[in-house]
Amino acid sequence: MKVYQYKNCDSCKKALKYLDAKDVSYESLPIVDQPPTLTELKAMLGYLKAAGGSVKNLFNSSGVQYREMGMSQKLKDGMSESDALKILSENGKLIKRPFVLTKNNGVVGFKPEKLDQIL
Repeated sequence: MKVYQYKNCDSCKKALKYLDAKDVSYESLPIVDQPPTLTELKAMLGYLKAAGGSVKNLFNSSGVQYREMGMSQKLKDGMSESDALKILSENGKLIKRPFVLTKNNGVVGFKPEKLDQIL
């Protein structure tokens, strides 16, 4: 299991504490310095789509860079998935976190019940 996280993110801290309490083994990766690869982002998008989500669910829509880059409007204007994934792979601050990826599933954000489903 890989957990991409940001050290100052409260949701990330809660997720790591939750996983530790459940004695789950994971690799913690700094999402800003080492964002998920395009392959990992595509895998996560597949998991999100299977649950009724879309590429928009990969974005940290409350982040400063999201607003500064006008990502909301770009997504509304029909930015392609491939363009969105490329931008995400180059800028970890745009990615919703924590970004938890297993061999067969993944979740973004901290919701204990969602984490339980992939453990």
